[in-house]
Amino acid sequence: MATWKLPFVVVAIVVPIAAAFYAGGPGTGVAVAALVAVGIVYVAVRERPRGAIGDSPSTADRRRLLVVVSRPAEDPLVIAQVAEAAAAGEGSGAGAEVLVLAPARIGFLDRWASDLEAARREAQQNLVITVASLAKAGVAAEARVGDEDLVQAVEDTMQSFAATDVILVTASAERDPAAATAAKELESRLRARFRRLVV
Repeated sequence: MATWKLPFVVVAIVVPIAAAFYAGGPGTGVAVAALVAVGIVYVAVRERPRGAIGDSPSTADRRRLLVVVSRPAEDPLVIAQVAEAAAAGEGSGAGAEVLVLAPARIGFLDRWASDLEAARREAQQNLVITVASLAKAGVAAEARVGDEDLVQAVEDTMQSFAATDVILVTASAERDPAAATAAKELESRLRARFRRLVV
């Protein structure tokens, strides 16, 4: 946050509380203070860090390709592009180590009911279809289910799998607006080379 914004934030917090104490007494003041505290916690929880994700590709000892699929990648053109990216080596000619990541997309009601099985099962089906399609193209890949949020899933995975290249496979922006938004954020935050393929 810019330093000049801090006084405005403090005023936005203090003034309503002080006004409530003055106008309605201690009961109203405490109630307004509690509401302000809840608002601060809500904003803090929703705020995500916006730092860079991963290491610079030049510092990696081996090429690693992270393929993130929001839907199954079985289209021959998409598979051919991923296979080409996996095979394109610099120097040694060895192909890249490939990891396919599928986020477990949890519905609103499922989240409240803590029913994650359907989302995990769908993500695993996406992984099976994608890994099988890559295997047909001669690309060996590991698979992993990730967080429901695409950006968070990539950020978490980059902690243990330092990818030099990231390919995001999604539907069009009209059919999957969340993935389009995630693609823009990943493009700005990833240090690894990034590419988006639309199924």
